[in-house]
Amino acid sequence: MSNNDNHKGEGQGHVHAHPDSPCWSCRGSVDQRAPFCHACGIIQPARRGDEFQRLGMKADFDLDPKDLEKRYFAFQRTFHPDRFATKSSREKQLSLQHATDLNEAYDRLKAPLSRAEALLETKGAGVDDHARTESDPELLMEAMESREALADAETADEVAKLEALTRADIELSEEALSLAFSADDLEGATGIVTRLKYLLKLLQEIRRKRLVLNN
Repeated sequence: MSNNDNHKGEGQGHVHAHPDSPCWSCRGSVDQRAPFCHACGIIQPARRGDEFQRLGMKADFDLDPKDLEKRYFAFQRTFHPDRFATKSSREKQLSLQHATDLNEAYDRLKAPLSRAEALLETKGAGVDDHARTESDPELLMEAMESREALADAETADEVAKLEALTRADIELSEEALSLAFSADDLEGATGIVTRLKYLLKLLQEIRRKRLVLNN
């Protein structure tokens, strides 16, 4: 059985029709999204694509975390450098490239904020945080009031209350993101992403103050 046969199920289960390119080893024709050559079974260079494509998932905000993890580990088993320990230096380098890309894709998709940013990018909608914040007086006011409240907090209990409120706000923002993407409201989702970034940064500042007070 060839390497190509061994990896069909794991590496090619989500391959769609794309223009072919020559295999770097045997020069045979290979679908540009196929990770292994159809003819000789040799690993191919990692193709550029978004994080959802790398993990064979539909571009959607509401991912099943267990499915995401399952796909990640399945692909990692296929491309783990240890499986290429006796292969050529070129094959070792390519397996490392695939594994690195998978790590980056998994890390980005498992967190709601970075997943939302990745999804906006696939839909051609970028996020200019500075421009959006400057043009949103409500968010500017909210940020100023929150930081004043944090600066005025003098006890661990006061900081803990601020932390609980911020965590609840983060959860509500993530739920709002789900609704915005479901309605294909990219403008709304972009605004929520900007606010969620601010909330997560605020949460970090709250945690730092809590550590200082507890010590």
